[in-house]
Amino acid sequence: MTGPLSHLKVLDLSRVLAGPWATQFLGDLGARVIKVERPGQGDDTRAWGPPWFESGVSAYFTCANRNKRSVALDFTRPEGAAKVRELAAEADVVVENFKRGALAKYGLDYASLKAVKPDLVYCSVTGFGQTGPYADRAGYDAMIQGMGGLMSITGEPEGEPMKVGVAVVDLFTGMYASSGILAALAHRDRTGEGQHIDLALFDVQAAMLANQAANYLATGKAPRRLGNGHPSICPYQAFEAGDGFVMLAVGNDDQFARFCQVAGVPDLAMDSNYATNPARVANRDRLVPLLAELFLSRPRAWWIERLEAAGVPCGPINTLDEVFSDPQLLSRGMVLERDGLRMVGNPLKFSATPLAPPTSPPKLGEHDGEGFND
Repeated sequence: MTGPLSHLKVLDLSRVLAGPWATQFLGDLGARVIKVERPGQGDDTRAWGPPWFESGVSAYFTCANRNKRSVALDFTRPEGAAKVRELAAEADVVVENFKRGALAKYGLDYASLKAVKPDLVYCSVTGFGQTGPYADRAGYDAMIQGMGGLMSITGEPEGEPMKVGVAVVDLFTGMYASSGILAALAHRDRTGEGQHIDLALFDVQAAMLANQAANYLATGKAPRRLGNGHPSICPYQAFEAGDGFVMLAVGNDDQFARFCQVAGVPDLAMDSNYATNPARVANRDRLVPLLAELFLSRPRAWWIERLEAAGVPCGPINTLDEVFSDPQLLSRGMVLERDGLRMVGNPLKFSATPLAPPTSPPKLGEHDGEGFND
């Protein structure tokens, strides 16, 4: 393997998405990753289909498990647990997402593996963390989107709360995990000291509320659902053009003035009700219907071409077939093919340590008997 992390070894005891997303990212960057799976069944997502690729592997499994080796081990049996400890003794990082305390009885918890490898970085991903009144509860992305407030601010104002179309809590947790692991490795490189990382989906969901959380903490008022609108910027939402939807993202007053010129309503930008962003936010209920009527009068290509030329952020709302045939995305190498599998590429582009072409997600137990150096 090549890449900036080609010197690292990662033992992946995680399943489904959050943990595998983190270890896949480390594998993309060159780390050697061994994924330990249950014999006969493997990672739950191997069975999460349809759809399936022609090889029989589920599309879901492929999204989070490239650049890994698969070893099938039953660590509930003494010989399996012993083999996992052998692998941990060679590893720089262990990632697991079992319920709190579940691995201790097999000697695979942080305290046990630290005794085997004192400088080990060990990351535990759970629904609610290792402490607190909910620590023993299971946690899944959809329920955490609900409990963590994301669904309360997602959806139409008069509609039901909506989850996001992908498992964003799992994905954000995976990225927080990989960032935390790299920070812990930097600490280890300076001090020789390993450590345990305790990461909870619920905490991540709260952290990723970003400006919405800050708005609440500043005012004490829970934000409401705005559909595709933005709580602090207007107009910043989807509009239906004559033949499809576009996303308009006006970020400042100058952009709004240029938008009004393109739309043929220059006087609107000088109206005191709309001239500044705070005024537009306060008067969005009047402004948005005016703009909606304007957008319907022209096809989306007309709007996108002219607004782009005027320096006003605007783009089509693409379906996935349009996304993955987009010449910009293709030119950036974001669609890859390996062993008959089409995959999404890693977005990082390094000048000194370019990423190697990915290996395809492994078959269950494909690398049984192998270690990190085989």
